[in-house]
Amino acid sequence: MSINAFLFDLDGTLVDSIPDLSKSVNLLRDELGLPPVTTGQVRSYVGDGVGLLLRRALPEGLFNQERRKRFMEIYTDHLTDETLVYPGITAFLDMHRNRPMAVVTNKPQALAEIIVERLGLARFFMDVIGAELALQRKPHPDMVNHALKRLASRPERTVLLGDHHVDLRAAHAAGVKSCFCAWGLGHDDGLRADFQAETTADLARLFPEVETP
Repeated sequence: MSINAFLFDLDGTLVDSIPDLSKSVNLLRDELGLPPVTTGQVRSYVGDGVGLLLRRALPEGLFNQERRKRFMEIYTDHLTDETLVYPGITAFLDMHRNRPMAVVTNKPQALAEIIVERLGLARFFMDVIGAELALQRKPHPDMVNHALKRLASRPERTVLLGDHHVDLRAAHAAGVKSCFCAWGLGHDDGLRADFQAETTADLARLFPEVETP
């Protein structure tokens, strides 16, 4: 049975947000009198939401809700300074523009919507589902199940594309197909995905354009 609907993680799947996340982490660390961390270090911190990003980026005991709030202020100011859509993504979305598609991300809802809009991706998606929608975050299936309802799509004909093991776990829990995007920021934690895309160029081969039934 062919894939009819597409769900996409955001950071590391559709967009490379590491430059702006790194800048924001280091601006916060500078305010706290801490030396900067590398882009590579920040890359290893992402994938599990803002709270865990900051817990990993700050020395033990320095994380609190006020610092999370301050980080969000800084990051909002620099949200799309250098964040870019991965090459090949827009062409793939355009190829399937008549299919039901949504973004399913652990990123805060408002920020996810801003990025999708500013980077010219909003026209492709029926919905952007982010954190703070009273849904449990990936790897829990809540967000995926919500997306299936929004898209009126059947699980067996839907694929979730993501670059982190939380995406694979959420897909499995919701009964949808999974595609691991190896160009991204995360890791598969040894889990097997239904599809494996090493680069964005693989997507058109894995999910070719098909006539609308």
